Amino acid sequence: MTQDLRALHLRKLPGVDRVLEHPRLTELGLRHALVRRVVVDAIAAERARVVAALDAARDPSPPVAELDALAAVARAQLDRWLQVHPRPVLNGTGVLLHTNLGRAPLSAAARVAVNDAAGTCDLELDLDDGKRGSRLAVLSPLLAALFEAEDALVVNNGAAALLLACTALAGGGPTGGVVLSRGQHVEIGDSFRVAEMAAAGGVPVISIGSTNRTHVRDYVAALRGRPAAALLWAHQSNFVQAGFVHEPQLAELAEVAGSHGVALIADLGSGSLGQPPGEPTVSDYLMQGATIVSFSGDKLLGGPQAGILAGSADAIARCRRHPLARALRCGKLALAALHATAIAHASASSPRLPLHDMLAIDQAQLRTRGVRLCQALGWPLDRVQDTEATIGGGSLPGQLIPSVALVAPGKAHQVAARLRRGDPPLVGRAREDQLWIDLRTLTEIHDDLLLKCLRPL
Repeated sequence: MTQDLRALHLRKLPGVDRVLEHPRLTELGLRHALVRRVVVDAIAAERARVVAALDAARDPSPPVAELDALAAVARAQLDRWLQVHPRPVLNGTGVLLHTNLGRAPLSAAARVAVNDAAGTCDLELDLDDGKRGSRLAVLSPLLAALFEAEDALVVNNGAAALLLACTALAGGGPTGGVVLSRGQHVEIGDSFRVAEMAAAGGVPVISIGSTNRTHVRDYVAALRGRPAAALLWAHQSNFVQAGFVHEPQLAELAEVAGSHGVALIADLGSGSLGQPPGEPTVSDYLMQGATIVSFSGDKLLGGPQAGILAGSADAIARCRRHPLARALRCGKLALAALHATAIAHASASSPRLPLHDMLAIDQAQLRTRGVRLCQALGWPLDRVQDTEATIGGGSLPGQLIPSVALVAPGKAHQVAARLRRGDPPLVGRAREDQLWIDLRTLTEIHDDLLLKCLRPL
């Protein structure tokens, strides 16, 4: 393809200024620089497409987008940018804590708290004496009491909590570093790894043992061979090891840490207070001798994304004073939602949170509801099928919860795409080339919206 012929085709593309003047773009009343960025990108993408077609000789005279088409492309991009995200989505996946869908849905009380805090609020003002106060003055002691810890600290997510604990308690000086079993080099979502997060503040991670077997003597040898400031215990919350495996108990490591005068940092991942059963709790780890426990404020706690540290008063004070604490602190909206969630957990009865409600509902109730929905849709009743849901969010791997799903008519990929683009979007899971809509992760208050989404199928 000669340069002249390529230039001949590319000259057919409208100029940037002509596209900018198109009514579909001017009617938006947006900043010129913003619209220009989108228009330039749209023209560049079309230019690259035409050049690729010419170079591959797929078409000696490929069509070139005209003015209206380029304006439509730019308008579609601007419309996407101007729609507030994240958007509400109906979760029919059967994964209660779906990371891609925002994990734990907030309670009604937490939503009210967020709305109240969105305006002017007493974030760092003591209303009693009119002086500046701490944003955690009330929340920290409440969390400490709930988790049976001496003190607690809140940062913006679980990874931040781990980073702060390792950096504040094991960083700096010739004895800096944390000892971590190779069997606990856990990888969480988006390819992030516990060891890398622990080391992100400049703290060396001393790996010991093997993938499947680590012993107390490995920790002792590491402390003798290269003095470290802390032992790190990472809960295997998102996978299960079986067979010829061994990891020391946390209480055994507490003895090693105590005898060598180093901290024991336990990364729990999910901040369980006993619900659902089967997951270790924060207070369990503290009773077994952990100096400090790091965990998430969403996941099993059922609150907003946040990271919590609970442990000894001295360890928390060291974390609170570290410069990273300022960089990693939570904003007012997350703190308000977390406080409302903590208040729910303060109840002597089971907390009324969406996560716990999803866990508690009986499969027979879901089946009755599924039949009612099928009848309303005019679908045959064999589209109501028993299935299994999961906790998700890296919690209780392998534990399945009996559930019920509606099996949508049509090919899974076609139906899934159509429902994702609906209003509201609905997400299910593909199984045997059909789309299953799990009712355990869709509360009954969503049934009218669910019917609206499914009726056109």
